[in-house]
Amino acid sequence: MNYTFDFSPVLAAWPTLLEGVIGTLRMSSLSMVFGLSLGIVFMLMRLSNQKVLRIIAIGYIELIRNTPILVQVFFVFFGMPAIGIRLSGEQAAILAMTLNCAAYAAEIVRGGVQSIRPGQIEAGRALGMHTADIYRFIVFRPAIRAVYPALCSQFILMMLNSSLVSSVSAEELTYFAQTLDSQTFRSFEIYLTLGVIYLVLSQFFSAALSMIGRVYFSYPAK
Repeated sequence: MNYTFDFSPVLAAWPTLLEGVIGTLRMSSLSMVFGLSLGIVFMLMRLSNQKVLRIIAIGYIELIRNTPILVQVFFVFFGMPAIGIRLSGEQAAILAMTLNCAAYAAEIVRGGVQSIRPGQIEAGRALGMHTADIYRFIVFRPAIRAVYPALCSQFILMMLNSSLVSSVSAEELTYFAQTLDSQTFRSFEIYLTLGVIYLVLSQFFSAALSMIGRVYFSYPAK
């Protein structure tokens, strides 16, 4: 093997890679916030007594969960201009990841909500609590506590899947790594470093989110 390892181009490009990390975290965080919010809406529709709302929610969830996220990204970026909606790479990436996250978040949160015993809601009503307070303190907060680990895993998975949006020129970590590769032809060094960065990010956020969960959901389960 005559290949000579040289990480100097990677070290010289750390400011660019850092910019990519920031882009990845920005898009992933926005998509998670928007996706969770939209997911709660679809979860409520999924549990609604209105058949039409249930059918719409089930159809959306099944469509998104049974198609590749890369296809969804391509549809938003390349397909939507056909109906007059043109988005930048980053806008398309955030929209596609939001729609993808919403479908998974809806099912995750639904599982948490359905784990709440009806007697707890009835007890809240017996105490004279307003409907909004019942859903806030008796339904949603315990439900989120129950599914918090799954939501954390969903965020980390989405952060890793964000590497796919480089295919529509969204400026995140993988996009900058590919650009650097085309300039230096140091594929081994660049993609090894890229993998290490994603590993560090995953481990960091896994630990950080776990610590936040222990602090925020430290009250007794029962």
